Amino acid sequence: MVVGGTAPSSGALGDRAGAPGAPDDVAATIEAFLIDNFLLDDQDLDRDASLIESGIVDSTGAMEIVAFLEDTFAIAVDDEELVAENLDSIARLARFVASKRSSAVEGSVEAVP
Repeated sequence: MVVGGTAPSSGALGDRAGAPGAPDDVAATIEAFLIDNFLLDDQDLDRDASLIESGIVDSTGAMEIVAFLEDTFAIAVDDEELVAENLDSIARLARFVASKRSSAVEGSVEAVP
C-alpha cells in the first residue's frame, strides 16, 4: 500500500543554504526524506529500485518529492520532466538534481569578452 507523506520539517533538509551538493549527499538527502515522510522504517533502500513499483510512492507522493526537490535543491522541475526516467528511483532523482544544477550553473555563466 502506498502512503502519502507530510511536508518536510524545517532544518537541514529544507534549508536551501545547506542543500547538499555531491551526488552521494543528494541521494542520502532524498533517501532520508523518503524514510521520514513516507513512513518507512529506517532501512537501507535500494537506490536503483523503482519507487512506484515497490509501492513507496504513488502519483501524489511523486508530486511531494518534486516539491521537496525544488525546495531543498533550489531547482525548478518543468512539466515535461515529470517522467519515470527522472523520478522513479533514488539514483534517478539524484542524477536529475545533479543535471538540473549543472544546467543552472552553465546557464548563469556569462562569457567574458
